[in-house]
This record gives sequence, structure tokens and C-alpha cells, in this order.
Amino acid sequence: MNLSPQDALKKAVAQAAVEYTLNKIDDQSIIGIGTGSTANFFIDLLAEHKAKIAGTVASSEASADRLKAHGIPVYDLNAVDEVTIYVDGADESNPHLELIKGGGAALTREKITAAVAKEFLCIADGSKWVDHLGTFPLPVEVIPMARSHVARELVKLGGDPVYREGVVTDNGNVIIDVHHMCPISPARELEEKINNITGVVTNGLFALRPADVLMIGTDDGVKTVYAKD
Repeated sequence: MNLSPQDALKKAVAQAAVEYTLNKIDDQSIIGIGTGSTANFFIDLLAEHKAKIAGTVASSEASADRLKAHGIPVYDLNAVDEVTIYVDGADESNPHLELIKGGGAALTREKITAAVAKEFLCIADGSKWVDHLGTFPLPVEVIPMARSHVARELVKLGGDPVYREGVVTDNGNVIIDVHHMCPISPARELEEKINNITGVVTNGLFALRPADVLMIGTDDGVKTVYAKD
């Protein structure tokens, strides 16, 4: 199958992530698996090594279905003692490895899995690397009855909220995408402010729990960036 240049970068970084992960785990390990196109490449490549892990936890029903189709065990997060490593993509990453996630509407389960994991490995193509977060609209998962209230509060924070029509999350909620927030700084402060709005489940800023390692697929190969102490 002929891949587009961007998909070729995604596949290359996913392959590097599989190799990195295999060096971190044993046959008793549970791997957290994210959602999206880059995560899908990771799942497909991981399938060749499924005998080397105990199983996985998936951040979305779509990823769970893809894992099961490969014969890879998928467990409920409540049923496992530990997630050794969580591998997922991002919509944006800055040099602090703070992320925006949620383009695929799986941000809440992604954030929960990242919080539990001992290590968070983010994989992305080079287009996701930015100096400042916020060019990509910030997703916010919202309890449906609170949608209008949350939107008004997001306007007070300087954002331009847009309801993502026709989208219902795996948790039965809706998504508001917040535009015109760039540059988001400090990201941790905004993450907390949005999460404190009544009716918000969570938002797509991963700043309080950023990635530990970022692998970026570029035309010159896969670049690895580690979080600074």
C-alpha cells in the first residue's frame, strides 16, 4: 500500500515507538494504547509482538476494536494493577512536551490512562511540533446539559467556543472546540481553569501531566525529545 508522505512519517515514528516500548516491558506488562491515526499504526505494528505483552488498556472503543481484531487482549483499566507505558499521538506538542489532544474526541479516557501510566510516550509527525500551543482548537468534553453555560464561561477566558456537531464521546458527552487561544501560556493554569468550570468533564490540555518522551517523525528520521526535569 502506498502511503502519503505524512502517513509514512506516522508509520516510521510508530515503528520506533514499538521498538522503544519493547525495551520497557515484559510478558506481564500492560500497555496503554491511545486513539488516532498514528496510534493505529502503532497498534498494527505491535500486533507482530503481541505474545510479548500481557495485554492492553485502550483509550477509546475504536482502538479497543482494532486491538481485538489483531487478537491483542484489551482490559478495563479498573481490572489492572499498573500500566507500564502509555503510547498515544497528539494534535500539538510544545518543547515542554505539553500537549493538545482530543481531535478524535477521546480526550477524557486518554487523560485517565496517561494519569495511571508509569511513562507516557507521545508519537507524532513533525507537523504537530509547535512553539506555543493553541493554533489547533482546544477540545473540551462537556456534559450535554451544560453546553451553553460552559461556552459562555469559555468566552470569558478569551476563547471562541464552537460546538462540534454530530459528535458524541464514548462517555455520552459532547465536545466544544475552543478557537483563537494561541498562544496558550501558561498551559497548566488554563487547564485548571477550564476543568473548574461546572459541567466540564475535562479539556484537551495535557500540561499538568505532559508526555515524558516525544517521538517525532521527520524527513530526516525520528527525533526523540525527553521531558526536562
